[in-house]
Amino acid sequence: MEKYMIIHRPDPVSAGITARIRLELNASKKFEEDEKHPHIVIVVGGDGTFIYAVHSFIGRLNEVCFYGIHTGTLGFYTDYRDSDLREFMDTLLQGKGEEITYPLLRVEVGDKYYYAINEVRIENAARTQVMDVTLNGEYLETFRGTGMCVCTQLGSTAYNRSLGGAVIDEGLDFIELTEISGIHHSKYRSLDAPFVMKSNTEVEFTSESFNGALLGVDSDVYPLDGENKVKVHIWRNCAVHMLRGRKVSYYERLKSLF
Repeated sequence: MEKYMIIHRPDPVSAGITARIRLELNASKKFEEDEKHPHIVIVVGGDGTFIYAVHSFIGRLNEVCFYGIHTGTLGFYTDYRDSDLREFMDTLLQGKGEEITYPLLRVEVGDKYYYAINEVRIENAARTQVMDVTLNGEYLETFRGTGMCVCTQLGSTAYNRSLGGAVIDEGLDFIELTEISGIHHSKYRSLDAPFVMKSNTEVEFTSESFNGALLGVDSDVYPLDGENKVKVHIWRNCAVHMLRGRKVSYYERLKSLF
């Protein structure tokens, strides 16, 4: 039997959809609910719920596949809305879905490691953050401002877009570096433009002091006090596995959200 669990957003619509999914899967005799060792993680909610679900299984990502239904607008992590529940269930029950993978960003801070599916941010609202930016060991610039954002292709439509970063088309194996409120005048200059890079690029930020700065990893935040170096790169040992049930145009997703 296929072991599954459901993670849902805590609202009445998502809870109702969850109850209907659970009832049908248990009645099928093909699926068994197992919250500790599932093979399939069904996500009911929005993109934020999907990201939460991924982080809940960071240590077992190569063992699980995520399958989502959106109870709001069409999301970037899901192919179905709640009105498509019948098609969503038929795809799952009949095994018609296609499994695809998406990369994770790995962040190294001292002896700690963090992982992001959307983006990694260094932000300092307390004072101007000064840091050197190095790409694959080669110095690029000294940045002064609020901070920096590194995102995946999936994350390019999230916080990165609100910073004026480029939206990266689906299927392109890139990461992107975008400034957060950089300071630019005759004395201090930095690139002051989004920089789209090959996915094998390692980005390193170093500073005499990150005191007051925060490390944002998707929706999680960690203090950087006492640290001097942050490394970000694609994690090649693991990826997020998603079950796609139907072909939805990337441009349709963009239009539905923006």
